[in-house]
Amino acid sequence: MTNLSIEGVVISDACNRTSAVVTPLAVAIKLGIDVHADSYVVVRQVDQAVAQPAQRFNLEGLLGFVRRQVAVAQAVHSCYEAGPFGYVLHRQLTALGVHNLVVRPRDWSTYGERVKTDSRDAAALCSCLDRHLAGNPGALAVIRVPSEAEEQRRAIGRQRASLQQERVRLALKGKSAALLRGHRLPREWWRAGALPKLADELPADLHALLQRWQSIILPIDAQLQQLTAQLEQAAPTGLPIGLGAMSWELITREVGDWHRFNNRRQVANYTGLCPSEHSSGPTRLQGSITRHGNPRLRHLLVEAVWRMFLFQPQYHAIVKWREALAAHKLTPGRKKKIIVAIARQLAVDLWRLGTNRTTTAQLGLHTAG
Repeated sequence: MTNLSIEGVVISDACNRTSAVVTPLAVAIKLGIDVHADSYVVVRQVDQAVAQPAQRFNLEGLLGFVRRQVAVAQAVHSCYEAGPFGYVLHRQLTALGVHNLVVRPRDWSTYGERVKTDSRDAAALCSCLDRHLAGNPGALAVIRVPSEAEEQRRAIGRQRASLQQERVRLALKGKSAALLRGHRLPREWWRAGALPKLADELPADLHALLQRWQSIILPIDAQLQQLTAQLEQAAPTGLPIGLGAMSWELITREVGDWHRFNNRRQVANYTGLCPSEHSSGPTRLQGSITRHGNPRLRHLLVEAVWRMFLFQPQYHAIVKWREALAAHKLTPGRKKKIIVAIARQLAVDLWRLGTNRTTTAQLGLHTAG
């Protein structure tokens, strides 16, 4: 009988000349991983023992370390925070047999110590993972990991939004340059046919400056139009009037899969359009929306509601709030609250449509054609 030491922990290895049987080191090993571009800080806890000191790895070293944990434990659990590095590490860990969770980023300083280090963050992740596995679901806010196909579909819509924002930013640069010289430009001054008409009104140097901005904006606009056509062509037919092909595709691509939600409460929470609450004892106080969900989806839903007022007056949520909106003394704040309420209901109704729980006719929605 001999003993082997793996990562500083002794396991039993009963072996003879013909075979070797390795006794698993532990029931569960838990890893809290603080992810960075070039390094990974890991804190490990074996079963219910005290968490071990943090270790720093590169990607190759981390994956090798994880393989060794998988080899000596019945189960390996890990977690890391969602961020700019996406879900590549999650898929790599899962492929190794690890049960990994991607969690919502947060301030891990529980008592406001105002001390933040990679080691402390990794230790906090490991501690919360231990409590989560022990039956406390509130210890971590787990994020659903989209499939690679869902990520690819969503990326197209997000790229279109980025190009749109960049086009607006550059157009405003040109308008600002003209205002500095005492000239006001039309809204879409950068269009191919618009700028030549301004040549006689603008100084030659300002016109040349605007031409340089235009040479950047026009290719961006061409790519934007191409992505717009691609998204509109991918949309199904028979959509509700006012909820066009573009809105439908952007909303569904942000959600990924409507079947991910089990009930309407989960849908509303994901939009972040639910009211915040601060209640204690007999006092109940609700405030502004939580903004806890997907901000892109929230913007798309609110934008869609304004169009629904024009094209879908018989939509049941609009019928419900019509009298309130027609009130004589309706403040802007109250109007925004009503729009938010309808947007929240619209998200739930789209979920019901996406999972075949209802039809457009039952919702009072008119479809094109």
